[in-house]
Amino acid sequence: MPGLRRYKSGPVVTTPGHVWLVVFWLTLGGCATLPVNTDRTQSFALPDTSDTSLGAAVQADVVAHPGQSGFHLLERGLDAFAARAALAYRAERSIDAQYYLLHSDLAGKLFMHTLLRAADRGVRVRLLVDDMTLDERKDIGFAALDAHPNMEIRIFNPFGRESARWLQFVTRFGDVTRRMHNKSFTVDNQATIVGGRNIGNEYFDADPTLAFGDLDVLAVGPVVDQVSSAFDLYWNSTYSYPVATLLAANPGREMLAQVEQALDDFAMEHRDSDYLRALSDNPVVALIRDWDFAFDWGEARVVYDHPSKIAAERDQQLLNMSAKLRLYTNDAAEELIIFSPYFVPGQEGVASLLALRENGVRVRILTNSLASTDVGAVHAGYSKYRKPLLRGGVELYEIDKTLTRAERREKKGVEGSSKASLHAKSFVIDRAQVFIGSLNLDPRSIVENTEIGILLESPDIATRLGDWFEQITRKGAFRLVLEKDADGKEELRWYRERDGRTSIYTTEPNTSFWRRFGVGLLRLLPIESQL
Repeated sequence: MPGLRRYKSGPVVTTPGHVWLVVFWLTLGGCATLPVNTDRTQSFALPDTSDTSLGAAVQADVVAHPGQSGFHLLERGLDAFAARAALAYRAERSIDAQYYLLHSDLAGKLFMHTLLRAADRGVRVRLLVDDMTLDERKDIGFAALDAHPNMEIRIFNPFGRESARWLQFVTRFGDVTRRMHNKSFTVDNQATIVGGRNIGNEYFDADPTLAFGDLDVLAVGPVVDQVSSAFDLYWNSTYSYPVATLLAANPGREMLAQVEQALDDFAMEHRDSDYLRALSDNPVVALIRDWDFAFDWGEARVVYDHPSKIAAERDQQLLNMSAKLRLYTNDAAEELIIFSPYFVPGQEGVASLLALRENGVRVRILTNSLASTDVGAVHAGYSKYRKPLLRGGVELYEIDKTLTRAERREKKGVEGSSKASLHAKSFVIDRAQVFIGSLNLDPRSIVENTEIGILLESPDIATRLGDWFEQITRKGAFRLVLEKDADGKEELRWYRERDGRTSIYTTEPNTSFWRRFGVGLLRLLPIESQL
């Protein structure tokens, strides 16, 4: 059909009679169509914003540190949301936001409300969201906001809107299964936030039942231009569709007032909530308002995948940021610390880590336990590499999902309902270099999805993250050990120290038989490339 791009369904497989007919109709129904993406206009980060209030505040520090960028860690979820909201409030020219997930919960709606209020003040807002979890309701809401004269919303690598998503996962497997996992938030091209957080309650301490260990970094200086360049590359990519282009009928202008009113009402309804009060009292708000930061300064570079990675052959290293990062991790001389919520190193990754150990480098890894992970299939992929890594001297730690009573009180959760989980994606090299970004150490991040992060040189930040690692592993994680049983067979043991006592577990802690059984079955499936 003219004006439509049709995806091939792949080769027809000869099957007996009625089975062939079922396959034919499934394939036909799953041939998703997308509009030709010619209605988008190119736009770029604003080049000269030094005359904004944020620009004037930043430039004094930047001039004093030529060639360097400044960094402020955002370790607590509440700080991370407060930083985004306060920066949006200060915005005068532009906000560029790029996210994999944007939920329609408290944090998600407050986030969209801050963008809308900035647009009302005349700030140009560009929002790029991956299509993984969108639906018709979000499409309509985004299309309405896209009708605002100062807001533009684009969807990356969209599903066709004419057929069911589950069917497209079958007929377009290898296409729609490759996603944009990038996360960045840049204001006036002067300050940026990059890290592991999507937009949703669990990432910003707005869910009282979940303690999510995550990490962002607020950055100023030359590194901001690099983040903006990455954003522009994705924004202007042929894989980024204006939301209105995807809809057969665009209700944008008619619904804009309704969506604006709904967001205003939502913000008003929650203005006296515990969460909003905690946000307004958060010290990061005052730091950004008065620009009273004591930044850590150092050289840095932004590393990111090219958006064309999602359509390229999987061995095309030129589009892949992980090859660049490997040059740094392989140069570790004394120590490599890894935070990765999803950790599936593969044979090549195991070989690289063991090579570091053979060279005398101490390698320590923190990831999720089976109980704390939200993706059991990833744990199935990870679990088979534990013994080879431990045999080679790599130190493994897994998050304990259970919180102490004091931690539950701090979360204001229901007794016994709170759960700890790791989501930070970072590594520390020789207590001198740090990577903070969206990259998990698994095949999905390394090969399938696109990612972004900042690689910075700062002994102070590296030391802080090293200390953070040691605090978590001492107070909130299991230490894995290989021990021989009475028959001389190697078995995994989980050691947990708490309140001066050591507990030893012989099976995956805090899990049921059926949970372990299900993950055991997943280990038999050839799905590692998709984990």
